[in-house]
Amino acid sequence: MTDVDTGFATAALRTGRPNPGERTPGPAYRQQSVSADRPRPAYPPAPRTPADPRHGRASGAIGLWASLPRELAIRFKPRVDPLARAILQEVQRAVPEYRQPLEGAFGHIITQGVRQSIIQCLDSVGTPGAVPLETWTTVFRNLGKIEFNEGRSLDCLQTAYRVGGRVAWRHISEFGQATGVSADTLCTSAEAIFAYVDEISALSIEGYTAAQTRAAGTRARRRRRLLELLLADPPSAPQTITAQAATAQWPLPAEVTVVALEPRADQHSLAAPDLHADVLVDLEGSEPCLVTGDPGRHLKNLAERLPGWRAVIGPTVRLTDAPRSLLWARRTLKLLQRGVLPDAPVTRCTDHLSTLWLLADEFLVRELCARSLQPFKDLTPKQRARLGETLLIWLQSRGSAPEIAKKLKVHPQTVRYRMHQLIDLFGDRLNNADDRLDMEIALRAEALLGS
Repeated sequence: MTDVDTGFATAALRTGRPNPGERTPGPAYRQQSVSADRPRPAYPPAPRTPADPRHGRASGAIGLWASLPRELAIRFKPRVDPLARAILQEVQRAVPEYRQPLEGAFGHIITQGVRQSIIQCLDSVGTPGAVPLETWTTVFRNLGKIEFNEGRSLDCLQTAYRVGGRVAWRHISEFGQATGVSADTLCTSAEAIFAYVDEISALSIEGYTAAQTRAAGTRARRRRRLLELLLADPPSAPQTITAQAATAQWPLPAEVTVVALEPRADQHSLAAPDLHADVLVDLEGSEPCLVTGDPGRHLKNLAERLPGWRAVIGPTVRLTDAPRSLLWARRTLKLLQRGVLPDAPVTRCTDHLSTLWLLADEFLVRELCARSLQPFKDLTPKQRARLGETLLIWLQSRGSAPEIAKKLKVHPQTVRYRMHQLIDLFGDRLNNADDRLDMEIALRAEALLGS
């Protein structure tokens, strides 16, 4: 097939997805009767034999065209150009996207494409196998691919196919009536035209879908690579990220939010996520996560959008700090896994900043606990727990014995007794602001860590 034939797909018949079951209303000849004095048909129907009944004939467009008399195509050849012009005129009228002057590359492709398509059908008339099936399938699959690549839906292409089929039938019907073609031959011609429209529509849908699937796969790979670049440590060069974002068709925001993900233990299977197309996501990696530049819109109702997953939303940061957002999201996730933080389908780092800061370096925290709470080292675990709880409430509130007793749900005298013990243990350190701060941090950390 020439470039012109493929170009037909590009311009002449660019349109969208039809209703595959839709058929143009039956031709007018079905209501006509043949008068007794009408001249004998110039193209009598091919003889039928019991071994080759009509219902056994090939039902596809190629088989229908091939079953027609070859003489019909020869006599119709002079009408090819008028038919092509009529199709072009009707297609441009019916499809706004094609209402442009038929000049330059566009005009050449559309006019030659329509003409070659008509000739392709005529070449099949009366000559089985004259036009290989692969020629048809390749051309019209390519048309669907071209439509997708040029950013249109299939509506325009499918509309053009149907319009072209109606115009072709009108011309063939007029030709048949003018030249005495038999009603049977006209009937077969109508079947061939509309079978042709159905088949090329289906082929274009296949091509469009294939291109769409391939593009989706390519874009997904490019966005996965962009996600890796955004979260890389050490950071990727800004120029590299910008170039990859353009390739992946992802508008670069000034700020991003990273979400660390983990399958929930109580889930046996994970449903497909319902995430916005502009969310960069990796659910297959060893540490699943997602990145968004619009958390207010993309992360709304996140638990419902990610059924079966535990999500930890990191802080919103500058684009170049995306790895930091992921770092704190994953640290928060680890605290959830250890039970330090309460479990929930969705957790925000910003709701636990003091805890994250306090436990950012557990080695230093434990050193602080050991130094600040050293007077507790000789107490039993039960004594340490009671006195530690009382000391923490006193440090937080500096309240009286009755106030502390109310919070602890004990008798005020019990509090007074414990406070005397604490004074004996810590002495003047209870009057030093820096020491009190260290003690409070240490007691809070121990409560979080459960030690």
